[in-house]
Amino acid sequence: MDTNTKPDEPRPARGRWRRWGVRLAKWLGLCILLLLGLREAFFSGPYLPLAKPHDGMILDMHCHVAGIGSGGSGCFVSRELRNNFRFNIYMKAFGVTLAEAEEQGDQLLMERLAKGIEESKRVGAAIVLAMDGVMDANGRLDRARTEFYVPNEFVAAEAAKYPNLYFGASINPHRPDALERLQWARDNGALLVKWLPSVQFIDPADPALEPFYRKMVALDLPLLTHAGQERSFTHARDELADPVRLKLPLSLGVKLIVAHAASTGENEGQEDIDRLIRMLDDYPNLYTDISSMTQVNKLGYLRQAITEERLEGRLLYGSDFPLINTVAVSPWVYPLNLTRKQMQSISAIENPWDRDVALKEALGVPPGVMSRSAAFFSIPLGQAAAD
Repeated sequence: MDTNTKPDEPRPARGRWRRWGVRLAKWLGLCILLLLGLREAFFSGPYLPLAKPHDGMILDMHCHVAGIGSGGSGCFVSRELRNNFRFNIYMKAFGVTLAEAEEQGDQLLMERLAKGIEESKRVGAAIVLAMDGVMDANGRLDRARTEFYVPNEFVAAEAAKYPNLYFGASINPHRPDALERLQWARDNGALLVKWLPSVQFIDPADPALEPFYRKMVALDLPLLTHAGQERSFTHARDELADPVRLKLPLSLGVKLIVAHAASTGENEGQEDIDRLIRMLDDYPNLYTDISSMTQVNKLGYLRQAITEERLEGRLLYGSDFPLINTVAVSPWVYPLNLTRKQMQSISAIENPWDRDVALKEALGVPPGVMSRSAAFFSIPLGQAAAD
């Protein structure tokens, strides 16, 4: 017996940690093997068989810009949103620091946006969206309840500087001069009107909006409106984004594009996307876009959209930039649909629009969806760049 060691003496702590490390490594290894086995068993590949990619340049018909008011832009972001974690994420996604925006003006965001599209091999142009705010009881802009505001005048003037940017207007119909603003928007090149009802507090089913809708029809201005749950802002009245509330403008002949296929959210115990799909047979002027539908919180919705027969011919390509340039969108959340090589190659694409197109195509989005935006808005674009 070794008389130098006492029977009850504790073993060195280093040895205990080493044993725990070995056990943890074995446990992690088993977990990885299990996950790989499950992936092999449940791997289903793309949602639809892959087709030859669209060989023309693509129009992004759903692209955002923002601003803090620098350079006389008239933009603003509420204090609450500016203090929210989302603000820094959005600024990083735009590729602009707060200091740069303060020094060079909000025009820098449009410049960076245009440069990103110019560098894209797949997307040749984008419709950049203004964003109107909430109106008070007198029809004036209510800054206290508006989270972010991007004036039509700013977007129209900046978009005109770049051949690859187009003006998307935003007009709250509760403004007393809403009809005049519609005319101004059309006269200044607007291709559509953008609403975010749950954040702008617009009820699309309000009969008082009928003159606004009739003016849109007369000017041939489509309405791009959000439907479904909204979580990009700090407050939202999601009941206003029920697709069923869009029956009034549709019945009056407004050409209407529902953003994100109303993915996420529900009303009356039904998924909003299902409520949208049931409306398609009654309204041939109803369309939707696939923007933001690869986000981690929307898994499954893109599959439903591109495999739904009633949506055939009604889907348009949009990105919802800058959200495609955040951690909310990653090919690595599709291990059951993409191979490891695909996930690696898509992740390595630097340009956010090229990365977005590559991910959607790899998941099975048909080439007709990619080409339809440019045809819908009658914007001629050239051939895609050769690899």
